[in-house]
Amino acid sequence: MTPSNPIRTGKPAWLRRKLPSGPEYEQIRSMIGKGQLHTVCQEANCPNQFECFSARTATFLILGATCTRNCRFCNIAGGRPAPLDPDEPRRVADAAKRMTLRYVVVTSVTRDDLEDGGCGHFAATIHALQKAIPGVQVEVLIPDFQGKKSALETVLAARPDVLNHNMETVRRLYPSVRPQADYDRSLELLARVKTIDLSIPAKSGIMLGLGETEEEVRQTIADVYGTGCHMLTIGQYLQPTPQHLPVVDFIPPEEFERWRRFALEVGFRKVASGPFVRSSYHAGEMFTGSGTGEF
Repeated sequence: MTPSNPIRTGKPAWLRRKLPSGPEYEQIRSMIGKGQLHTVCQEANCPNQFECFSARTATFLILGATCTRNCRFCNIAGGRPAPLDPDEPRRVADAAKRMTLRYVVVTSVTRDDLEDGGCGHFAATIHALQKAIPGVQVEVLIPDFQGKKSALETVLAARPDVLNHNMETVRRLYPSVRPQADYDRSLELLARVKTIDLSIPAKSGIMLGLGETEEEVRQTIADVYGTGCHMLTIGQYLQPTPQHLPVVDFIPPEEFERWRRFALEVGFRKVASGPFVRSSYHAGEMFTGSGTGEF
Protein backbone atom coordinates (compact mmCIF):
# COMPACT_ATOMS: atom_id res chain seq x y z
CA MET A 1 0.00 0.00 0.00
CA THR A 2 1.81 3.07 -1.26
CA PRO A 3 0.60 6.50 -2.40
CA SER A 4 -0.34 6.55 -6.08
CA ASN A 5 -2.28 8.62 -8.58
CA PRO A 6 -6.00 8.96 -7.82
CA ILE A 7 -8.11 6.22 -9.35
CA ARG A 8 -10.77 7.80 -11.54
CA THR A 9 -12.31 4.66 -13.00
CA GLY A 10 -15.44 2.95 -11.65
CA LYS A 11 -15.61 1.13 -8.36
CA PRO A 12 -14.33 -2.45 -8.30
CA ALA A 13 -16.87 -5.26 -8.12
CA TRP A 14 -16.53 -5.72 -4.35
CA LEU A 15 -17.74 -2.15 -3.76
CA ARG A 16 -20.95 -2.32 -5.75
CA ARG A 17 -24.21 -2.34 -3.82
CA LYS A 18 -27.82 -1.84 -4.82
CA LEU A 19 -29.56 1.46 -4.11
CA PRO A 20 -31.72 1.73 -0.98
CA SER A 21 -35.31 0.53 -1.43
CA GLY A 22 -37.90 -1.81 0.04
CA PRO A 23 -40.67 -1.62 2.67
CA GLU A 24 -38.50 -1.87 5.79
CA TYR A 25 -36.12 0.76 4.43
CA GLU A 26 -38.99 3.11 3.61
CA GLN A 27 -40.62 2.55 7.01
CA ILE A 28 -37.48 3.50 8.93
CA ARG A 29 -36.76 6.43 6.63
CA SER A 30 -40.32 7.70 7.13
CA MET A 31 -40.11 7.27 10.89
CA ILE A 32 -36.90 9.27 11.06
CA GLY A 33 -38.33 11.98 8.81
CA LYS A 34 -41.57 12.32 10.80
CA GLY A 35 -39.54 12.66 13.98
CA GLN A 36 -37.58 15.53 12.39
CA LEU A 37 -34.41 13.62 13.14
CA HIS A 38 -31.13 13.16 11.31
CA THR A 39 -29.05 10.05 10.80
CA VAL A 40 -25.42 9.87 9.77
CA CYS A 41 -26.58 7.11 7.43
CA GLN A 42 -28.42 9.65 5.29
CA GLU A 43 -26.37 12.81 5.87
CA ALA A 44 -23.08 11.08 5.08
CA ASN A 45 -24.58 9.01 2.25
CA CYS A 46 -23.43 5.75 3.85
CA PRO A 47 -23.38 2.74 1.48
CA ASN A 48 -24.88 0.55 4.21
CA GLN A 49 -28.19 2.43 4.44
CA PHE A 50 -30.29 -0.29 2.84
CA GLU A 51 -28.89 -3.08 4.98
CA CYS A 52 -29.10 -1.14 8.24
CA PHE A 53 -32.53 0.44 7.68
CA SER A 54 -33.89 -2.91 6.52
CA ALA A 55 -32.62 -4.42 9.78
CA ARG A 56 -34.32 -1.57 11.69
CA THR A 57 -31.08 0.05 12.81
CA ALA A 58 -29.74 3.57 12.35
CA THR A 59 -27.08 5.86 13.78
CA PHE A 60 -28.70 9.02 15.09
CA LEU A 61 -27.03 12.33 14.30
CA ILE A 62 -27.60 14.97 16.99
CA LEU A 63 -26.70 18.66 17.42
CA GLY A 64 -28.33 19.44 14.08
CA ALA A 65 -27.14 18.56 10.59
CA THR A 66 -24.66 21.39 9.94
CA CYS A 67 -21.01 21.00 10.98
CA THR A 68 -18.66 23.82 11.95
CA ARG A 69 -15.71 22.00 10.41
CA ASN A 70 -14.80 21.20 6.84
CA CYS A 71 -13.30 17.71 6.78
CA ARG A 72 -12.59 16.91 3.14
CA PHE A 73 -13.74 13.29 3.35
CA CYS A 74 -17.14 13.92 4.93
CA ASN A 75 -20.44 14.52 3.15
CA ILE A 76 -22.14 16.26 6.09
CA ALA A 77 -22.83 19.91 5.24
CA GLY A 78 -20.61 22.58 6.76
CA GLY A 79 -21.64 26.11 7.66
CA ARG A 80 -23.35 28.06 10.40
CA PRO A 81 -25.45 25.69 12.54
CA ALA A 82 -28.91 26.48 13.88
CA PRO A 83 -29.45 26.81 17.65
CA LEU A 84 -29.70 23.57 19.60
CA ASP A 85 -33.10 21.91 19.75
CA PRO A 86 -33.74 21.03 23.43
CA ASP A 87 -36.39 18.48 22.41
CA GLU A 88 -34.02 16.49 20.20
CA PRO A 89 -32.90 14.01 22.91
CA ARG A 90 -36.52 13.07 23.64
CA ARG A 91 -37.30 12.60 19.95
CA VAL A 92 -34.23 10.38 19.45
CA ALA A 93 -35.29 8.23 22.40
CA ASP A 94 -38.88 8.05 21.14
CA ALA A 95 -37.74 6.98 17.66
CA ALA A 96 -35.36 4.37 19.08
CA LYS A 97 -38.18 2.96 21.21
CA ARG A 98 -40.56 2.78 18.23
CA MET A 99 -37.84 1.06 16.23
CA THR A 100 -37.53 -1.46 19.10
CA LEU A 101 -33.79 -0.89 19.31
CA ARG A 102 -31.76 -2.48 22.09
CA TYR A 103 -28.41 -1.06 20.96
CA VAL A 104 -28.37 2.58 19.89
CA VAL A 105 -25.51 4.52 18.31
CA VAL A 106 -25.54 8.31 18.68
CA THR A 107 -23.11 10.60 16.87
CA SER A 108 -23.06 14.28 15.99
CA VAL A 109 -21.73 17.03 13.85
CA THR A 110 -18.89 19.03 15.40
CA ARG A 111 -20.15 22.16 17.14
CA ASP A 112 -17.12 24.35 17.83
CA ASP A 113 -19.56 27.27 18.15
CA LEU A 114 -20.92 25.92 21.45
CA GLU A 115 -19.10 26.57 24.70
CA ASP A 116 -19.39 22.93 25.77
CA GLY A 117 -19.07 21.56 22.24
CA GLY A 118 -22.43 19.85 22.65
CA CYS A 119 -21.35 17.46 25.40
CA GLY A 120 -24.41 18.35 27.50
CA HIS A 121 -26.66 17.43 24.59
CA PHE A 122 -24.92 14.07 24.29
CA ALA A 123 -25.48 13.44 28.01
CA ALA A 124 -29.15 14.44 27.73
CA THR A 125 -29.63 12.06 24.79
CA ILE A 126 -28.02 9.16 26.65
CA HIS A 127 -30.24 9.82 29.69
CA ALA A 128 -33.36 10.06 27.49
CA LEU A 129 -32.58 6.72 25.84
CA GLN A 130 -31.92 5.03 29.17
CA LYS A 131 -35.22 6.34 30.53
CA ALA A 132 -37.28 5.39 27.46
CA ILE A 133 -35.80 1.90 26.92
CA PRO A 134 -34.89 0.00 30.10
CA GLY A 135 -31.72 -1.99 29.59
CA VAL A 136 -30.77 -0.20 26.37
CA GLN A 137 -27.10 -0.13 25.40
CA VAL A 138 -25.81 3.17 24.03
CA GLU A 139 -22.68 3.81 22.00
CA VAL A 140 -21.65 7.42 21.40
CA LEU A 141 -19.37 8.51 18.58
CA ILE A 142 -18.12 11.90 19.71
CA PRO A 143 -16.11 14.79 18.20
CA ASP A 144 -12.91 15.94 19.90
CA PHE A 145 -14.60 18.80 21.84
CA GLN A 146 -11.45 20.84 21.05
CA GLY A 147 -9.58 18.77 23.61
CA LYS A 148 -11.66 19.85 26.64
CA LYS A 149 -11.38 17.19 29.32
CA SER A 150 -14.49 18.51 31.10
CA ALA A 151 -16.58 17.83 28.00
CA LEU A 152 -15.45 14.20 27.87
CA GLU A 153 -16.14 13.88 31.60
CA THR A 154 -19.71 15.11 31.04
CA VAL A 155 -20.38 12.49 28.38
CA LEU A 156 -18.83 9.65 30.37
CA ALA A 157 -20.77 10.65 33.50
CA ALA A 158 -23.97 9.80 31.59
CA ARG A 159 -22.69 6.20 31.42
CA PRO A 160 -22.70 5.24 27.74
CA ASP A 161 -21.75 1.62 27.12
CA VAL A 162 -19.08 2.50 24.53
CA LEU A 163 -17.19 5.76 23.90
CA ASN A 164 -16.15 5.99 20.24
CA HIS A 165 -13.90 8.63 18.70
CA ASN A 166 -12.48 8.09 15.24
CA MET A 167 -8.89 8.83 14.26
CA GLU A 168 -10.02 8.58 10.60
CA THR A 169 -6.57 8.67 8.98
CA VAL A 170 -2.82 8.69 9.54
CA ARG A 171 -0.89 11.60 11.04
CA ARG A 172 0.63 12.86 7.75
CA LEU A 173 -2.76 13.23 6.08
CA TYR A 174 -4.50 15.23 8.82
CA PRO A 175 -3.79 18.65 7.23
CA SER A 176 -5.50 17.61 3.99
CA VAL A 177 -8.17 15.25 5.35
CA ARG A 178 -9.04 16.82 8.73
CA PRO A 179 -7.59 20.36 8.65
CA GLN A 180 -9.34 21.52 11.83
CA ALA A 181 -8.56 18.39 13.82
CA ASP A 182 -5.33 17.27 15.49
CA TYR A 183 -3.90 13.75 15.52
CA ASP A 184 -2.40 14.00 19.01
CA ARG A 185 -5.51 15.66 20.43
CA SER A 186 -7.61 12.71 19.27
CA LEU A 187 -5.13 10.23 20.75
CA GLU A 188 -5.25 12.14 24.03
CA LEU A 189 -9.05 11.96 24.09
CA LEU A 190 -8.95 8.18 23.68
CA ALA A 191 -6.31 7.86 26.39
CA ARG A 192 -8.40 9.93 28.82
CA VAL A 193 -11.37 7.56 28.63
CA LYS A 194 -9.74 4.90 30.80
CA THR A 195 -8.38 7.47 33.26
CA ILE A 196 -11.86 8.94 33.78
CA ASP A 197 -13.87 5.69 33.81
CA LEU A 198 -12.09 2.40 33.34
CA SER A 199 -15.40 0.53 33.01
CA ILE A 200 -16.36 2.24 29.72
CA PRO A 201 -14.47 0.84 26.71
CA ALA A 202 -13.02 3.16 24.08
CA LYS A 203 -13.38 2.50 20.37
CA SER A 204 -11.89 4.13 17.28
CA GLY A 205 -11.82 3.78 13.51
CA ILE A 206 -9.70 4.57 10.48
CA MET A 207 -10.23 4.74 6.71
CA LEU A 208 -7.93 3.34 4.05
CA GLY A 209 -7.55 4.50 0.47
CA LEU A 210 -6.46 8.12 1.00
CA GLY A 211 -2.83 7.55 0.06
CA GLU A 212 -1.49 6.30 3.39
CA THR A 213 1.54 4.00 3.37
CA GLU A 214 1.72 0.59 4.95
CA GLU A 215 4.05 1.79 7.66
CA GLU A 216 1.76 4.73 8.44
CA VAL A 217 -1.20 2.40 8.92
CA ARG A 218 0.85 0.18 11.20
CA GLN A 219 1.92 3.19 13.25
CA THR A 220 -1.61 4.54 13.54
CA ILE A 221 -2.96 1.18 14.70
CA ALA A 222 -0.14 1.00 17.27
CA ASP A 223 -0.80 4.58 18.41
CA VAL A 224 -4.50 3.89 18.94
CA TYR A 225 -3.77 0.69 20.85
CA GLY A 226 -1.29 2.61 22.99
CA THR A 227 -4.10 4.80 24.34
CA GLY A 228 -5.80 1.80 25.93
CA CYS A 229 -8.42 1.57 23.20
CA HIS A 230 -9.10 -2.07 22.37
CA MET A 231 -11.91 -1.82 19.76
CA LEU A 232 -11.11 -0.83 16.17
CA THR A 233 -12.89 -0.49 12.84
CA ILE A 234 -11.11 -0.27 9.48
CA GLY A 235 -13.00 0.65 6.30
CA GLN A 236 -12.60 1.93 2.75
CA TYR A 237 -12.77 5.67 2.06
CA LEU A 238 -15.30 6.43 -0.69
CA GLN A 239 -15.47 9.84 -2.34
CA PRO A 240 -18.99 11.18 -1.65
CA THR A 241 -18.94 13.97 -4.29
CA PRO A 242 -16.48 15.33 -6.89
CA GLN A 243 -15.73 18.18 -4.47
CA HIS A 244 -14.32 15.81 -1.85
CA LEU A 245 -10.91 14.16 -1.74
CA PRO A 246 -10.45 11.56 -4.48
CA VAL A 247 -9.88 7.91 -3.69
CA VAL A 248 -6.20 7.07 -4.12
CA ASP A 249 -6.50 3.31 -3.64
CA PHE A 250 -9.36 0.80 -3.58
CA ILE A 251 -8.25 -1.75 -1.00
CA PRO A 252 -9.27 -5.36 -1.81
CA PRO A 253 -11.06 -7.46 0.83
CA GLU A 254 -8.04 -9.69 1.41
CA GLU A 255 -5.99 -6.65 2.44
CA PHE A 256 -8.63 -5.69 4.99
CA GLU A 257 -8.43 -9.19 6.38
CA ARG A 258 -4.67 -8.82 6.67
CA TRP A 259 -5.11 -5.56 8.61
CA ARG A 260 -7.68 -7.24 10.86
CA ARG A 261 -5.19 -9.95 11.75
CA PHE A 262 -2.45 -7.38 12.30
CA ALA A 263 -4.61 -5.34 14.71
CA LEU A 264 -5.49 -8.46 16.67
CA GLU A 265 -1.80 -9.36 16.86
CA VAL A 266 -1.04 -5.87 18.18
CA GLY A 267 -3.49 -6.57 20.99
CA PHE A 268 -6.90 -5.23 19.99
CA ARG A 269 -9.68 -7.38 21.43
CA LYS A 270 -12.31 -6.58 18.80
CA VAL A 271 -11.64 -5.58 15.20
CA ALA A 272 -14.03 -5.10 12.27
CA SER A 273 -12.23 -4.65 8.97
CA GLY A 274 -13.64 -4.61 5.44
CA PRO A 275 -14.50 -2.36 2.49
CA PHE A 276 -17.96 -1.50 3.85
CA VAL A 277 -17.07 -1.33 7.53
CA ARG A 278 -17.91 1.98 9.20
CA SER A 279 -17.49 2.95 12.83
CA SER A 280 -21.11 2.22 13.71
CA TYR A 281 -21.72 -0.68 11.28
CA HIS A 282 -22.84 -3.77 13.24
CA ALA A 283 -21.80 -1.89 16.38
CA GLY A 284 -24.02 -3.97 18.65
CA GLU A 285 -22.59 -7.24 17.38
CA MET A 286 -19.07 -5.92 17.81
CA PHE A 287 -19.72 -4.87 21.41
CA THR A 288 -21.65 -7.91 22.56
CA GLY A 289 -20.00 -10.60 20.43
CA SER A 290 -16.52 -11.50 19.29
CA GLY A 291 -16.44 -8.50 16.96
CA THR A 292 -13.56 -9.84 14.95
CA GLY A 293 -15.09 -10.22 11.52
CA GLU A 294 -15.43 -8.34 8.27
CA PHE A 295 -19.25 -8.08 8.58
